Amino acid sequence: MELIRIFINCILFVLIFISNSVAQTYGCTDPLATNYNSSATKNDGSCIYSASSVTPAASFALAAAIDETSGLISWNNCLWTHNDNDDIFLYALDSLDGSVIQSYQLTGTLNKDWEEISHDNDFIYIGDFGNNSNGNRTDLKILRIRKNSIFINPLKIDTINFSYSDQTDFTPAGSNYTDFDCEAFIVSSDSIYLFTKQWVSQKTSVYSLPKTPGTYMAKKKSTCDIEGLITGSAYLQSKKLIVLCGYSTFLEPFLYLLYDFNDSDFFSGNKRKISIPLSFHQVEGIATTNGLKYYISNERFTYSTFLTVSQKLHIINLNSFLEDYIESIPSYTIETEINNTYTIFPNPAENYIKVRRNDYYNQEVYSILNITGQIIFTGILSGEEDQVDISSLSAGLYLLKVGDKKLHYFKVLKKLR
Repeated sequence: MELIRIFINCILFVLIFISNSVAQTYGCTDPLATNYNSSATKNDGSCIYSASSVTPAASFALAAAIDETSGLISWNNCLWTHNDNDDIFLYALDSLDGSVIQSYQLTGTLNKDWEEISHDNDFIYIGDFGNNSNGNRTDLKILRIRKNSIFINPLKIDTINFSYSDQTDFTPAGSNYTDFDCEAFIVSSDSIYLFTKQWVSQKTSVYSLPKTPGTYMAKKKSTCDIEGLITGSAYLQSKKLIVLCGYSTFLEPFLYLLYDFNDSDFFSGNKRKISIPLSFHQVEGIATTNGLKYYISNERFTYSTFLTVSQKLHIINLNSFLEDYIESIPSYTIETEINNTYTIFPNPAENYIKVRRNDYYNQEVYSILNITGQIIFTGILSGEEDQVDISSLSAGLYLLKVGDKKLHYFKVLKKLR
């Protein structure tokens, strides 16, 4: 009887496998591709795209203090950047015009070559792994900074040290002549993924390592011939979307889109390169909040005495390339600042915030909580627009809780005076 049961199970397994194989038709599933297959039900990563370019919708000059901007994230209603020289400050920028709102010194750190910044719910990560001078650094690291400690001392910083699993030769290679340089990484729910800047091959390889403090061998996963140098990355895990930025050896910037991939096999899905007509712009950082509107930054570039390109922030819209795809993927991320009933401004704020109730009809209780969830003070919202005094609070991150039975939470950033 046992043999009969095993035989029947094997037959059923084969039938299910055949049924699934028949049901799935592999091919290019992106209608924007030149080889789109309308009958395909499973993306096999074969999509081919015509040459495309995108022009910034707006560009803004950046402050002289961040002339070597080298990474960019969007967090807490601000853009955040850093330099790749010996500067140990983080700069919070206004996303409307790139102006510096506040700067925060990361005391106790050393900037040997900070090349990228990323974040998750609790931490900001800074990659001190620039390696283009000789390709032989043995002190590659990623700093992990607890977000709330940026605003309240002491800073809580630990380190993720790593080396490349396939680098065995540490002979100095000379300037810009190594495939073991890196200027881009993303942070997922459980891992860090590096995208290398390969000066020799003009490819990028993905390496994975844990996102907890320790010393690791970064494991090589896959390689893609992007025909350029990767310098930054933006990641929306819920949408299976990564947008890389970079430039050619002649400083012609581009974006490289990776989407509809399988798990962490980032090159298994659609791969599309889009040029940016900004000659001699050394694009270094990229950030997004929704996968459609992107911010990119370039550092100051000077060649001899006749060419200087100043540091700038650019806004780029990728709606025509990604809107249909993004809308086809349900999102499970809730942004607490986005609410049709309430508007909170200014944020970040110095002495007060205003709460505008778009559907105002009665009084409501509000509370200001610290990052541990403790209530600092409460009050009453009685009008269509109320002012909440936060002048007594120390600089840092807080929560505004509105309501009694149905609660709404909003992040509030108190600035330094």
